[in-house]
Amino acid sequence: MKALAPGFLIAMPQMQDPNFSKTVVLMLEHNDEGSMGLIINRTAELTFADLGKSQSLEIATVREDDAIFVGGPVEPYRGFVLHDRDSIGERAPLLPGLFLSVTTDALEPLLRDPATTLRFCLGYSGWGPGQLEKEIAQGSWLFTEAQTGPVLHTEPEHIWSEVIKSMGVDPAMLITTGGIN
Repeated sequence: MKALAPGFLIAMPQMQDPNFSKTVVLMLEHNDEGSMGLIINRTAELTFADLGKSQSLEIATVREDDAIFVGGPVEPYRGFVLHDRDSIGERAPLLPGLFLSVTTDALEPLLRDPATTLRFCLGYSGWGPGQLEKEIAQGSWLFTEAQTGPVLHTEPEHIWSEVIKSMGVDPAMLITTGGIN
């Protein structure tokens, strides 16, 4: 089995599932038991100010209007923070300069620090054993190596096309029946 984590899954134009249309998923786990990742380019109708109010969290003022992301349809109440701060005792980085935090203890200092670059995702994307490999074989997804830049520094509406371009492919050349024209 080819290791897909960490990596990017890019939804092909023919993707029918509205949860994944034109998405890029940062894969966190991929093994015989299934796969898990976070959508990094779909914003929710929530801001950090909303999160701070509902959870009684202190949020850096510069972050209050920033959007929260929809990480996927599974457990939409569960939070995941992708960030660039390695000083909070996290395990090894997912990628150079990219860390994942899932605890409230880690969340609070990240949200208070205006210097931290982060994406907060609610929910995750999951696949059962062999399901993702089948979807890739059917042409629903492209795969490429993950990079920190798109996760933390690219505007959400540009991530899908920028990741495809980084593969040397013109997004306009993707055809809706599967594959590359």
